[in-house]
Amino acid sequence: TGMNLIREIVDVFDNYEFGTEVLVASVRHPIHVIEAARMGADVVTCPPAVIEQCFKHPLTDIGLERFLKDWEKAQAAKV
Repeated sequence: TGMNLIREIVDVFDNYEFGTEVLVASVRHPIHVIEAARMGADVVTCPPAVIEQCFKHPLTDIGLERFLKDWEKAQAAKV
C-alpha cells in the first residue's frame, strides 16, 4: 500500500543519512496521519477536517465532561 512505500522511503533516507525530509501528501484519514508519524515522516499534508478528526475521540469527550463536572464541584465547595 501507499503507507508501506512511506516506510521504505524513510528507511532508505535513514540508512544513508541523506539530508532530506519525508512529506506524506494528501492524507485523507486520521489513522494515516498517525501511521505516517510512527514511520518517521517529517510532514503530513491533509484537509483541515482530517486534523479535526485527530482530536475527536469518545473517551476524550467523556473525560472532558467528567473533568468539567468535578471542576464545578470543586469551585462550589470553595464558596
